[in-house]
Amino acid sequence: MIIDIRVPDLGESITEVEIGEWLVQVGDTVHLDDSLVAIESEKATLELPAAQEGTLVEIVRHQGETARIGEIIGRIETERPGTREYEKPEEPTIQPDDITESPVAKVMPSAARVMAQEQIPADQVTPTGPGGRVLKEDAVRAAEKEAPPPAEERHPSPQPAPPLEEPAKERRVHMSLLRRTIAARLLQATQSMAMLTTFNEADMSEVKKLRTTLGPPFAEKYGVRLGFMSFFVKAAVAGLRDFPLVNARIDGDDIVYRDNCDIGVAIGGGKGLVVPVIRQAEGLNFARIEQQIADFGRKAKDNTLSPEELRGGTFTISNGGVYGSMLSTPIVNPPQSAILGLHAIKDRPVAVDGLVQIRPVMYLALSYDHRIIDGREAVSFLKSIKERIEQPQKLLLEI
Repeated sequence: MIIDIRVPDLGESITEVEIGEWLVQVGDTVHLDDSLVAIESEKATLELPAAQEGTLVEIVRHQGETARIGEIIGRIETERPGTREYEKPEEPTIQPDDITESPVAKVMPSAARVMAQEQIPADQVTPTGPGGRVLKEDAVRAAEKEAPPPAEERHPSPQPAPPLEEPAKERRVHMSLLRRTIAARLLQATQSMAMLTTFNEADMSEVKKLRTTLGPPFAEKYGVRLGFMSFFVKAAVAGLRDFPLVNARIDGDDIVYRDNCDIGVAIGGGKGLVVPVIRQAEGLNFARIEQQIADFGRKAKDNTLSPEELRGGTFTISNGGVYGSMLSTPIVNPPQSAILGLHAIKDRPVAVDGLVQIRPVMYLALSYDHRIIDGREAVSFLKSIKERIEQPQKLLLEI
């Protein structure tokens, strides 16, 4: 029985995907839930599992091609008696005498064709495929080794050519679907919003002290390190409660207020920047926030974030400081109305009680949609972030 491999429904407004690497080849046996192929949507890359056990008999959409939701990208033949067989075109065969002397476990059809055309015995081909399979590339390499070297021809010694200016070197690489989507949305944000950025700075002394004193017992109890991000997530949640317009969005002529604080955390992944969402952060403690961030980081590195983990944020925090950024104007991610940018912590001279002291300082940036958020709300919101970071006891007491 032939089972179609189709692109699954990935939810929200995703209508097509880009086919990544096929993890199995035609003729390979696959088991239930084995990963078949990587597919890349505009939000994430995920591996499509096998729905049934059988043999991969056809690849319809290859790496780099696009496919719509529900479209067939391959086919599996299940091993069930009494069902129709998949009709395969006749392939050139290897002579039995050649195979009996060979340690080769299986010759793939495309390799068999090359070996028959070039009259290459199987024992002269080194298999490199999974399970000792002979691939087409193996047969091609063997054919190249068998080809006699061209006869030497005598020619008069050529005169040295005048030196030519070396042409400029460049590479052209097709943009991934994720990168194309990021580019389109950033352009959309700059063209559809009245975007403005306000800045402030935060003295990180108290947060650093807390991490030094409480970090080790925190890690021992919860199995995750106490980072800076959980402090800013907690501060953002408190600020969004105080200034709900920052957590709202525009829908036509309406303002939609959100009761939940679903905080997107920008993370650099294997395929580019992704923004997984911490759901209902207002109900999470420091440990749960850090555990979710650590889990997101691992998944982003492995390109295993699910579409559900990337959709529906109400506010975003982007930490360019991990890459050394000193100051930036982050771009709002529609349909959100604001984004908080964090930057590198640097020792700077500051005035404290009339004296100049060296303190670890971070610049903060809040970009916001001026159509819905006035300057007063934006500045006040960012000031509340600064105050809670400089006095983290407020976060612990939730005041």
